[in-house]
This record gives sequence, C-alpha cells and structure tokens, in this order.
Amino acid sequence: MSDLGVWLAQQCQEDRDLLLKYQPKRFAKRGKVDRYCAWLTDFGFIEMKLELLGVQALIDDYDLAKISDVLLSDGQGETLRLIQGAIRKSAHVLEKDKTQLAGHLWSRLVDFETPEIQGVVKQAKQSRNSSCLWPLKPNLERANEGALRTLAGHSSRVTAVAIAPDGKTAISASKDETLKIWDTESGSEQKTLTGHSSRVTAVAIAPDGKTAISASWDTTLKIWDTETGSQLKTITGSSFAITAVAIAPDGKTAISASWDTTLKIWDTESGSEQKTLMGHSSGVTAVAIAPDGKTAISASDDTLKIWDTETGSELKTLTGHSSGVTAVAIAPDGKTAISASDDQTLKIWDTESGSELKTLTDHSSAVLAVAIAPDGKTAISASWDQTLKIWDTETGSQLKTITSHSDAVSAVAIAPDGKTAISDSGDYTLKIWDTETGRKLKTLTDHSSWVTAVAIAPDGKTAISASWDQTLKIWDTETGSQLKTLTGHSSGVTAVAIAPDGKTAISASDDTLQIWDTETGSELKTLTGHSSAVLAVAIAPDGKTAISASDDRTLKIWDTETGSQLKTLTGHSDAVSAVAIAPDGKTAISASKDETLKVWDLLTGKEIASFRGETEFNCCAFAPDGVIVVAGDKSGRVHFLRLEGVSGGR
Repeated sequence: MSDLGVWLAQQCQEDRDLLLKYQPKRFAKRGKVDRYCAWLTDFGFIEMKLELLGVQALIDDYDLAKISDVLLSDGQGETLRLIQGAIRKSAHVLEKDKTQLAGHLWSRLVDFETPEIQGVVKQAKQSRNSSCLWPLKPNLERANEGALRTLAGHSSRVTAVAIAPDGKTAISASKDETLKIWDTESGSEQKTLTGHSSRVTAVAIAPDGKTAISASWDTTLKIWDTETGSQLKTITGSSFAITAVAIAPDGKTAISASWDTTLKIWDTESGSEQKTLMGHSSGVTAVAIAPDGKTAISASDDTLKIWDTETGSELKTLTGHSSGVTAVAIAPDGKTAISASDDQTLKIWDTESGSELKTLTDHSSAVLAVAIAPDGKTAISASWDQTLKIWDTETGSQLKTITSHSDAVSAVAIAPDGKTAISDSGDYTLKIWDTETGRKLKTLTDHSSWVTAVAIAPDGKTAISASWDQTLKIWDTETGSQLKTLTGHSSGVTAVAIAPDGKTAISASDDTLQIWDTETGSELKTLTGHSSAVLAVAIAPDGKTAISASDDRTLKIWDTETGSQLKTLTGHSDAVSAVAIAPDGKTAISASKDETLKVWDLLTGKEIASFRGETEFNCCAFAPDGVIVVAGDKSGRVHFLRLEGVSGGR
C-alpha cells in the first residue's frame, strides 16, 4: 500500500471518513495543487474513497479543480482527466463490484507512460494480495477512448432514448416493458417507469422537460411526470402496436405512428384524438415533427410522406429507398430531413421540393436510427452492424465510425449542446459518446442446421461436430469425409468434448448430457440434473470427471465412469456460457453472462477467484501452464489474465 494509503489506514475511522470526504475539497479551495494531485493520483486514497462513498463521489473529486479555479499544469490536468475517465468508464462495473477497481484502472491506464499514471498503475497491481485473475495486457477501452460512460439497468433490449432539453437527464425505453430516467452527468438511474404491458418502442420528452410520452406494443401511449416518475395519462385509440411518437414544439400535441398504417395526432392535455392521417400502405415505423410544428414526416416500407399537421392532409411522398425506412429526422431549420433504411443507406431530402439531395453509404447492415445535431451540420446514424457513424450533412461525407456496442445499435440521441450523444443497443446498454472525438484447408458440410461446436480427437485424426439439427458427426480430418452420425438428442446440441484417450465423447443439449463411444457411435450414458439448457462441457485431463455449464447459472461435476453427479458449483447470477479445466485438473474457470469469470477449486467445489468485465463473457481457456487464462466477451475483446495467489504456483 502507498504511504498515503498506510497513513489513512492508521487513522481512527471517524477521522479517516472525514479526510476521505472533505480533504480533496480543502486542498482545492486553498489552492494546494500538489497536495490535491497527490491524493487523487494515490491508489490507496482512490480505493478507500470508493469503498466509503461510492463511485460518483470519487468521480466528483476530479472536478474540484475546475470548480475552485485551481491552476493545474497541463500534465497535472491530463493525468487527472485520464484517471477520472478510467473510473467513469468502469462506473457501471464498480457499482456492482468494488473489488474490480485495481484491474480496471490497470487495463485502462497502463499504456499511458507518464510517471504519475504509471505510479497509480503500479500501486493498483501491488494492491492485489489475494487470489485473483489479473490482466496480462490491456483488455478494456483506454481511459480516453470510446464511450464516456455506460448506463446499464434494463433487463432486455433498449429500443429508444431521448435526452431532456437541459441535457441533464435522459429517458430510455426497453423491451422489458419499462422506461428509465438517467442522470447523464453521474450515469445513475433516477427512476423506473412501469405501467406498459408490452415492450416500449419509443419515448419523447416535452420541450419544457416536465413530461414525456412513451409508445408501446400494448397499443397505448402514456404521459409521465418526469420529476416524480408518476403516470399522468394513458391514451388509447390505436388498434395495433404503436411504433413511434413525437411531440410538437409547443408541447400541446403529439403524433404517434402505428403498424395499422396510420398516424394519429393527439391533444396532450386532454388525451383526445384530433386527427388520423391515412395514406401509407404498410406499418408506419417513424415520425418527426418540423421545428415550426406545421409539418411532419413519417416513414413506412420504402417511402416517406410529408404531412400538413393543421389539416392532416398529405403534402408529398418521397421515394428512393429500396427497402423499409426505419427512421427519419428533420434538421433544426426544417429545410432538410434525413431518412434511414433497411437498404443500409441514409438519404438527405429537401422538405420543400421533396427531392433527394444525397445518399449516405457505408453501413454494412440495416440503418436503424438517425439524429441530427442542433447546428444541423452533422448527423449520427445507428446500425444493425453494431456501429454508429457521424456524417457531414453538407457534403454527405462520413466523419467518424464509432464502435463499442456488442449488438445492433437501435437508437441514438444527441444532447442539446451537440457535444455528447447517447446510443442504445441490443447488448442491453446505453453508451454516452463525445461527438467531437468520437475512437481455409477444407470445409465440412452435411449438418442441416448451424454447427454449434467442434472438438478434435487427441490424435488429430478425427473431429466431432455438434449441431442445432440435434446430431453430432464424426469426421476424418485428413479426407474431410463423414464417418458417423450420432443421434439421440431431442433438441439442438450445444457443446461437445472428447476424452483424453479419444475413446469417448460428451455432448450437451437442452438440460442433459450424453456420453458416446466414439468407435461405435453408440450412446453409453445420459446425465441429468441441470434445470435448463447445458451450454458447455469440459473433460478433466485424467478423463475421470467432466464439468458442465448451464443456463441454470450452475456448473456440475460428473463421474464419467458411473454418470453420477459429484458436485454443483453455484455463484454465477446468470447463465454460464463456457468452462475450461486447468491442465493439472485441480481448478476450472467458468465464463458467464453475468459479466464475470470465476475460478473454482475442483476438490472442494469452492470459488477461489473472480474477474468482472464490462459485458458478458462467451468463452474461456487455460494456457498449458495453467497460469494464463484467455477469455472472450460479447464486445469482441479478448482478455489475457494471470491466475495469481493460488497454491501450486497459480
């Protein structure tokens, strides 16, 4: 521990708590720059403050210099910004598990070579004095790259997001039937709005920021008080799912879009329907209202329509996309609009003439959302290809590609100042971005559905594939010919492992495992015990035991000779996706959708180490030395970690 950390630890609890709470502020107010920086670059202080007061209080300390007009040197300012950025980017993890602080700071900061940063990195590494998984190289986004912050809390895909006029809060909508109000500065969840009985598809915030309207597949709109989170009104009248909603600039009316091919204009005060706009021949997917409130643009199938909101009459139909239009946004001056489409393009339109001005191409999959910056000079698109792209609306050129989400990006909103944007994704997260900086030998075929796993025999002469078609196939790796088909599973086969002697194999499917004779192709045993799908299986080096991982959040150790269950390993809070056994057979590592890796003692069945990442882990493996662990996560990152503090050299 650092000298400062040791000194703080020696203070009585009351004095230590007061120092952690107030001392950085005192240094800042008195202009004691060096003392202020020394505390905020000390891992001991950082760790203790996090433990006592939580992540946001710690992040706030790094803003004290700005608030108190402390004159930092360029180097000091940059150092504090990097440390604060690293903590902020990991806030959603640290809120769940403070013990991940050291590993996350190390991963995000180790590449910065300044002495102050390296000092923090060294202290973080030295702080780990118990069994742990330690990254061998940076496996997280650096402190100054990518999203500013990740907001996690929804239990299913996030479908829409809107930012309040003051930029201080945002509201997200989700398939989990809720909306959440977020503090954009702290990233904290302020409220959860419940009331819809099906997925919430859209949300819009009134110009005064006091109310919001949500749209849902339950065919209703709901008006909410954003201050209290209470439901003010439920608006009914649509006969099909509502896909989008927009509020007029005066806040007095709103327009909803529905799969029933219509749009409806509503009085937001009374909740009464004023007009129904008919003209589309298929479901309406998006709607936007011009800044003057006099016109609106709706999207459906491969067309857009411009409407007179006063009379409800159709003014123009815009055609040009070759597939469904998914979203539309109108520029702040009302003169142009941008549409997004399943055809992988965006188009810029002249709203007066209805003519197509430009086509923006570069996404590799459907474009799902688009937002235009307040100055109208740039736009951001979100796509099924997991990226966002920033465009120059004048030239139509692409300025930046933003990557970080691990699933389709379904919505994006730009803050009123244009400096930040929020995106949401099928990875269940929202991410906040800085818009200025933005960061074969053979093919074996014969299965009738997708292949889920493959294992190669120890002698390398055969391989076994597992498929969603409920079968396994044994292949000759030299010729590529199929030797046998193993049938017996009643649902898709998710995993397969071959014993060290190559004579047997174990496959996983649904809630069972099956042991096979690889020579004859006959089924030897069925192992039952899991309460949900088995996702992975590994066989110990001596072949006497096997471990299975399941959607039921557990792992089970089995006797491969008798088929009996020896132990159940519990500790994960979500599905366990993968498992690997160390070469000595004494430990195993599991990877889970709960965003953790866990190391287990196979003799006792106890958890001995854990590492928390930023998104769900999909796979894991031990190096031959049993010390290095490699794991992959949903975002595409590969993590290299060292198992430290475990007897036997690990």
